[in-house]
Amino acid sequence: MARFYSVIPAGGIGSRLWPLSRASAPKFLHDLTGSGQTLLQDTVDRLTPLSTSDRILIVTGEAHRSAVMEQCPKLETKNLVLEPSPKDSTAAIALAAAILAKREPDVIIGSFAADHVITNDELFQEAVREAVNVAATGKIVTIGIEPTEPSVGFGYIKAGLRIHEAPTAREVVKFVEKPELSRAKKYVRSGKYLWNAGMFIAPASLLLEVLEDTEPELYKKVMILAEAWGTANQQSVFDNVWPTLKKIAIDYSIAEPAADIDLVAVVPAKFGWHDVGDFAAIAELQADGKPNHLAILGDVKVLSDKSNGILVSETGRLVALIGLEDVIVVDTPDALLVTTKQHAQRVKNLVDSLKTTGHSDVL
Repeated sequence: MARFYSVIPAGGIGSRLWPLSRASAPKFLHDLTGSGQTLLQDTVDRLTPLSTSDRILIVTGEAHRSAVMEQCPKLETKNLVLEPSPKDSTAAIALAAAILAKREPDVIIGSFAADHVITNDELFQEAVREAVNVAATGKIVTIGIEPTEPSVGFGYIKAGLRIHEAPTAREVVKFVEKPELSRAKKYVRSGKYLWNAGMFIAPASLLLEVLEDTEPELYKKVMILAEAWGTANQQSVFDNVWPTLKKIAIDYSIAEPAADIDLVAVVPAKFGWHDVGDFAAIAELQADGKPNHLAILGDVKVLSDKSNGILVSETGRLVALIGLEDVIVVDTPDALLVTTKQHAQRVKNLVDSLKTTGHSDVL
């Protein structure tokens, strides 16, 4: 664990959570659980017992610098990597790996999204410790989530044989794209598949070796950026090189190719995990099994008569709901969203429409 460094990629707009989540204030900067902290702050707190606050590195957009530093006052400036523009997960994680490997050649990094909800920190930390121990043997390790339903919204991991001398870790046979419902049902019934939550723990040098094989041009440019990091030439190099980086998810550039050559292991998670991808997911999380529950986030005055679902408010004004089932109401100063849990995923389509119709001022 002394070699371990936590990396938090804090990117993505979270378009299914519009109008709460915006380009200027994406979902990881909001409290979506009622914990009194943002998702980013919860993530940092969860990782601090594993790597201490001085061994946590955050990769985020330049526009979020002030908010991230305000929410994470113990974050050292050398551990804040700012992306000039979004370039998907490979660029973010590989650059973090290259910067940290330059500091510590034998460093093991763990990448954990800033916008996930985990309900048992101790079990999460137990899984990460096992993953770090397996990674130290020369593996890329992911943490797989036990499926609770045949979801078509997540990729899957097919787990293979147990790894000797590890409590629960298994070899990864393959990663599987988001499946159709019939195939997802087969995966869940088989008991051999886990959800892919996008958590990766590995020696930084190993991640970069795989990237060099699979995406040599991207690897070369990432190494140029890392070499310039912290020097007088940093800004000019980033201005020239960053716009030319290929956009590709780490699943395709590193995880899947590494699994094909038996370099990937998975630790099955025992903790609760939520992607909070839309308002319906937040409503379910807030309800915690309670029927006819109206979840309320924000400082809001509400009158509710036989209504359930979720109400999110940033305005503080009175909202009255009468006889509404599974309703979603999101009230912000310049935009109001009203829909239902059934149609929560379609918020992204609305955001796409706002883009094409010139309403970028509310995005």
